[in-house]
Amino acid sequence: MKIILSPRVLLLLTFFGLLSCDEDDEKPGLRTKIDYATLTPATPYSTAFVDASGNPTVDLSEGNIRYKMFYSINNYMSGTISVNQEISADKINNMFSNTGSEFYDIDSDQVPVSAEELNTSGIDLKSATASSKPGAEAAVERDLIESYFDQIATASLSAAQTASQGQAGKLGSRLVDQRGIELAQVIQKSLIGALQLDYIGNVLMDEGLTADNTQLVSDKNYTALEHNWDVAYGLLTLNPVYLEGSTNEAKGTYEFGAGSYIWEYNKEEYADIHPAFLKGRAAIANNDRATLESQATLIRTAIEQALASAALGYLEKWKTGATDADRAHAIGEGLGFIYSLRFATIHGGDAAWSDDVLADLISSENGYWDLTAEKINAAAEAIKIKFGI
Repeated sequence: MKIILSPRVLLLLTFFGLLSCDEDDEKPGLRTKIDYATLTPATPYSTAFVDASGNPTVDLSEGNIRYKMFYSINNYMSGTISVNQEISADKINNMFSNTGSEFYDIDSDQVPVSAEELNTSGIDLKSATASSKPGAEAAVERDLIESYFDQIATASLSAAQTASQGQAGKLGSRLVDQRGIELAQVIQKSLIGALQLDYIGNVLMDEGLTADNTQLVSDKNYTALEHNWDVAYGLLTLNPVYLEGSTNEAKGTYEFGAGSYIWEYNKEEYADIHPAFLKGRAAIANNDRATLESQATLIRTAIEQALASAALGYLEKWKTGATDADRAHAIGEGLGFIYSLRFATIHGGDAAWSDDVLADLISSENGYWDLTAEKINAAAEAIKIKFGI
């Protein structure tokens, strides 16, 4: 039977339907909306975001712990090398996976480290490294980085020797292997890409943006989406205001890893990073998906551009280096940055491209000792084309 509704009934149904839609559209979010104009470049991230009762909704501990773990591995390698002692591959592997309580206290105003905090955190670097990749691909990247731990341990056995072609040892204060590769720099710069860039950019600020933002995580005062953004900030810097007081000539705060190289090699965008983190976090409170995604893209793009420029900078430093120690140091950093560019997905970086550039540059038996200006120039050109520099 065909039902015919009167014009009056149709009008009422339309009215109540529109009212229902309006009520849904105006339904308040979990947080009070934040006026973006109230956030300035000097606004501290740690205190900018609170709930309706004034309680902080930010927890940076997870990101900061991974930052300190990364710093601790670098501190262990550099400290051991400086006194010509043997590096333990087992110790670095255990620090990487946070097993065996290998972290130690570091008394530093810049990066104070509590061994107990790190060892008992239940957090590790290994699971976050290359974690945007499928399981098998992630395992390949992690295995490669762990192989560097074995290689630097082997090289450290010759720390009292003077390095030469085929002989590991020291070039100046730099420990290199038998191919002239400064593995401490390769490890550090590779983790900038595989850990910081990949976890921040390709996990937390990509798939991580789909996390729930409608309810608090159990026993916490933040949503899953809020926490993902906080972890990203905490893995980049320990400072409430990233690069506070910095100018193009001077870095205003101590930064380690990616946070330092963004300032050094991306003068056009480093000052935009902190405001983007603030605006993105406010966008989460405001349920403003478009602004959140735009700020994530800004941050990811700026980090990738900085690492590409760093790779180019160190290739150039090989050309201008006055000694083998200078040139070996430059190429060690350059190799790590070129490896890291496989995680620069905004610019189309991937493992195949990165491996090709590295192979053409340094795959010969003698490694550093066989480098030529032609090889350096070819690697630089490949990076310039890929990143539009």
